Amino acid sequence: MYVLIGGAGLIGINLAQRLVELGHTVAIIDIDPNACRYAREQVGAMAFEGSAVNTEVLLEAGIRKADSLAAVLRNDALNLAMVTLAKHYGVSHIISRMRHRDFEQPLRLAGAHHVISTIDLAVSTMVNAIEYPEVESMMHFEQGQIEVLKLSIPQKCNVVGRSVAEIAQDTRFPTGSLIIGYQAHPHMDLAIPNGSTVLESGSTVLVVTKPGSLHQMIDFMEGCR
Repeated sequence: MYVLIGGAGLIGINLAQRLVELGHTVAIIDIDPNACRYAREQVGAMAFEGSAVNTEVLLEAGIRKADSLAAVLRNDALNLAMVTLAKHYGVSHIISRMRHRDFEQPLRLAGAHHVISTIDLAVSTMVNAIEYPEVESMMHFEQGQIEVLKLSIPQKCNVVGRSVAEIAQDTRFPTGSLIIGYQAHPHMDLAIPNGSTVLESGSTVLVVTKPGSLHQMIDFMEGCR
């Protein structure tokens, strides 16, 4: 996949590095020659010096052949302009960073398929870490209607030594929830469990649940015998 990134700041550079590691072809645009040099030499991405909202620079960087574009410039108005140009040149998948809430609707109207607020993400992650310290990570889907939790299973918990089917049939297991992932040990790959999968102490699970069932789920999964 050919991915074009506007902005070689911290987010742009780290995004480019991750995408290169995943095997994608990445081009990044920034007005800072040092940032472009770093992207080429340290990240392995192509880099084009200039404005990410300059049509000549965008064409040189290959916007016509881009499968995906990420506008992660430091200014919302510039991101809006880049999204508009990406839509004009027919980029099929457009992502934009957003700093201020006022730009969410304009970005979507301009053609952004995903609008990501870096502030909201940081705040949400910190709130989750404070409110649910037992949870290794948490993701929200459908505007917070669904939560996916990553939980470690300590020794002597309710679920240790029990199969997924047994756990699902327990009346204390929150209704509408589901165990969708299982990692027996940290060095093993995450697997999709079936009903006969038995949870071990020290393992990790991915659980889907509703926001109103979060505390009940955590109490059930980590409760001592």
